[in-house]
Amino acid sequence: MSESVLAATAVISVNSGRDLIPELHQELPRHAVILEHEPIPFPSYPYEWPPEMLHAAGKLTLRMARESLDDGFGLKDATPYNIMFDGPRPVFIDILSFERRDSLDTLWRPYAQFVRSFVYPLLAARFCGVRIDELLLVHRDGIEPERMLSMLRGWRRWRPSFLTAVTIPALLSRKELSRKELPRKDRDAGTAVVQAKDAEEAKFVMARRLRKADRLLGEVPSRPQALEYMKSGRIYSETEWDEKQRIVTQTLERYRPVNLLDVGCNIGHFSILAARMGARVVAIDHDPDAVGVAWKTAVTEQLSILPLVVNIARPPGACGWSNEEFPGFLDRARGKFDCVLMLALLHHLLVNERVPLDSIFDLAARLTTRSLIVEYIDPADPQFRGIARGRDALHRDLTTDSFEHAAQRLFEIADARAVTPTRRIYTLEKRRS
Repeated sequence: MSESVLAATAVISVNSGRDLIPELHQELPRHAVILEHEPIPFPSYPYEWPPEMLHAAGKLTLRMARESLDDGFGLKDATPYNIMFDGPRPVFIDILSFERRDSLDTLWRPYAQFVRSFVYPLLAARFCGVRIDELLLVHRDGIEPERMLSMLRGWRRWRPSFLTAVTIPALLSRKELSRKELPRKDRDAGTAVVQAKDAEEAKFVMARRLRKADRLLGEVPSRPQALEYMKSGRIYSETEWDEKQRIVTQTLERYRPVNLLDVGCNIGHFSILAARMGARVVAIDHDPDAVGVAWKTAVTEQLSILPLVVNIARPPGACGWSNEEFPGFLDRARGKFDCVLMLALLHHLLVNERVPLDSIFDLAARLTTRSLIVEYIDPADPQFRGIARGRDALHRDLTTDSFEHAAQRLFEIADARAVTPTRRIYTLEKRRS
């Protein structure tokens, strides 16, 4: 099994002399051990992934299940929370999910969990127009067959792929609910696990179950429409676009950021520029299609880019038990980056999200420890006027002077260069407190 897909893990004895949390010394038995794995540079969670990344996590889960069979182990759970991404690469982090298996056991016990948390969200995203975050933010453990069936309309329920993956399991689930009203001796009839005659037969049956899960996982469709976005939706002339790239490239070469956050990354064009210069990039955008394309590019070019589906105006907050299981995006991001990019974003925050300019700079100052590269877009800009939809008067006070005044409260202006008559890229350096 390749070490690159498993988190590098060390076993630490309680009596090793290693500094541990005091509570651990008090609560753990004498012979207990602690497993410590290398930290993931920036933790992310399934509800922040585009379908492509959830699919890759599902593929890795099945790979772990298959390859562990040869060593006499199995996976006792199959949740996407067992996986995090180091850049674009999925890494299996929950070593304790592996357990010794009965060599005659033919049942992959987390099969239903795998279907609920991987297969159904991907089917819903592909065929029902439902976003991954819409499902997994509310349903941590995925969705039940009945809920998935309710999303499928008419004839689609009876297509062969949906019949075996959704319709039959939903009908059987309803039958199981009715069985719960029976006496226990009748309810338990026929539920015993059938064991194989020998270990080879058991491995064969188990491998077949895993292949079935792989077929249900299917393939993630390509997104040619997202690839065309930068071409069809670009408001720059070719000369202006080249100038924007030149300005950003020169700024990145000057600062050489180590950790960069690209807010509103689209398909990741400027994230790629930064990653090629050696930066570790977290790239966020609200559009799953664009983020999926960015992830595929990062994988293909082996770039250290972690693309996430996050709307910076409404980022996912802390959730889970007591709001402590999964920290909010801003809690994880605060102060983790020495450079933040906000290109072609300002007008969306000001107009669509109605976020005050001072608040935008407040957030940027919390995210970056050093520099901010931000694109000023004037209210006279065609795209600004397009999204303002006649509400131009609401933004009549936005000028380069008012923009610079707001920025200088928390930043010093290191550079400002025009890209178009209505767009200018500013390089800002955070003031020392």
